[in-house]
Amino acid sequence: MNANTDFTGSPLPPDESNSANSTTTQNSPTTALFPTDSRRERPGALTLTIGFGLVAVCLIGLFTSPSAAIGGAWCIGMMLVLLFLSVPVAIALSVPSIIGVYAVSGIPATMNILSTAPFSAVSDWSMSVLPMFIFMGMLLTQSGLSGKVYRVADHWFSWLPGGIGIGTTFAGAGLSAVTGSTIGMTYALGRAGIPEMLKAGYDRRMAVGTIMVSGMTGNLIPPSILMVVYAGIASVPVGPALMAGAVPGILLAVCFAAFIFAIGVIAPKLVGREQSPQNTTETTDTTRPTTTWRDRFTSLTGVWGFAVILVVLFGGMFSGIFTPTEAGAAAALCSLLLCLWEKRSQKPWRKVAESAMDTVAATSAIFFIMIGATMLTSLLAITGLAPILTGLIADLGLSRIGFLLVLIVLYIVMGMFFDTLSMMLLTIPILLPTLETMGVSPLWFGVFVVLLGEFAMVTPPVGIIPYIVHSIAKNPEVNLGATVTLRDIFISLLWFLPVAVVFLILMITVPGMTEWLPDLISRTSGGMSG
Repeated sequence: MNANTDFTGSPLPPDESNSANSTTTQNSPTTALFPTDSRRERPGALTLTIGFGLVAVCLIGLFTSPSAAIGGAWCIGMMLVLLFLSVPVAIALSVPSIIGVYAVSGIPATMNILSTAPFSAVSDWSMSVLPMFIFMGMLLTQSGLSGKVYRVADHWFSWLPGGIGIGTTFAGAGLSAVTGSTIGMTYALGRAGIPEMLKAGYDRRMAVGTIMVSGMTGNLIPPSILMVVYAGIASVPVGPALMAGAVPGILLAVCFAAFIFAIGVIAPKLVGREQSPQNTTETTDTTRPTTTWRDRFTSLTGVWGFAVILVVLFGGMFSGIFTPTEAGAAAALCSLLLCLWEKRSQKPWRKVAESAMDTVAATSAIFFIMIGATMLTSLLAITGLAPILTGLIADLGLSRIGFLLVLIVLYIVMGMFFDTLSMMLLTIPILLPTLETMGVSPLWFGVFVVLLGEFAMVTPPVGIIPYIVHSIAKNPEVNLGATVTLRDIFISLLWFLPVAVVFLILMITVPGMTEWLPDLISRTSGGMSG
């Protein structure tokens, strides 16, 4: 794995700055399920030398530690160094954990972890929903869903002030939810949405800001791969974990849409209601054809399969016909049939085979990472570091709200260097023992952590999403002659990110929004643990 691939080994979106002459027939990149070290260049010789020197210091500190807890702290330091060196997450978590267990407890304990952790981390039956959701996302991507969902959202919301931006927001939430890829959704929607908004006279900052935040809710709305991974790490039921993110995810998308609508009312120039000269060129036609009701209903015919999948997935779970695992399998089957139908004249079985291979690669990578997280949990237990950290946090005298506000700052800082999955796997095993002390529900915390991770991905100066959008916006076919600078990207985030901050505070003050839907489904269907 290198700086040009995601953790599945699939290529990341190409740099648009180097593809000014690209045509509309350019192949789309393979969808990346989770962003990883792609935001940083491959470490140079000096960086590697310093990094491995720090690893050596950590090893010396570990084997000369006066106590097991201090040795565990050295292992955590070693993990951070390896992650900064862009070492694959699974290796960065597992290798220091194995070495730490050996240093503290010797060969028998080490052999015990090596023989039990791989099985215990991924053998739970509820984890079988993970490849089903991934396969579904791959198939829907192959079937050309992105453009169709965007066209539907555009047709149905374009009449509102800021309607194209509102439609883009809802399309991004839906696409990133079903594909499990914020990066893949950002690339696909950026290519389609930015030129449409600029043609309609949108301010360039409004256009790129809408694209950047449109996928923030996707990993909350089921089927969420990250919520399944969290359920495995935190040992909470998969079904409630999936449903817990639905209401916050939808509400956040509505909040962004309401913000864009308010901008359209208060400052109509920013959304093309009054033509802004900065986005026009002599060769750009900024007029858009009027959308009729016939056009709106006709557009729905292109996403009938998507509607069927949603009915199978949510209707099956809500009615109690399916457990979450069974619903995932049924939705994957529907996606398979949809892909075969949509690509029936374009070698559909080849598309299915590609999706299957990508699913195997992604699932294997996630399972390896979960094994590393299990080994980290074992290290914390053996060294006694977890109760010490819990005691230290308790001694700070923080209230529940104070504790969570500190976590917001911590995750935003970490998000400048790590992706969502890395942050989850590094922090959840450490923080879980503290949650009970602070009166924080593990189910609520899963939603909170995933949202914080997505928030951090768009946070300057090193969040990956702003740079992807900036790269896309360099393409003349996308920017339509308007210059979109990195400064414009960051200014647009200053407009949109306060909405996410307010929503995070709302989640803290109204924690019941995450548990209402799981409780409702549990009462109506008699439970949905797996």
